[in-house]
Amino acid sequence: MREDHDLTQKKISKILMCDRSLYSKYERGEREIPLSLLVKLADYYNTSLDYLVCRSENPKKI
Repeated sequence: MREDHDLTQKKISKILMCDRSLYSKYERGEREIPLSLLVKLADYYNTSLDYLVCRSENPKKI
């Protein structure tokens, strides 16, 4: 979603208030992203947690 919205890792890491290198590890699957940050991302992108974790193909909030 980040790339679809033309956002940098630096921009998202600022939104999540974490280091860019840590956010990069989340994207690559090297570290598990905490639920609290997933909630922030879902709110930012106005989508569901299920969509973010690939449990739904529908990006719209229900």
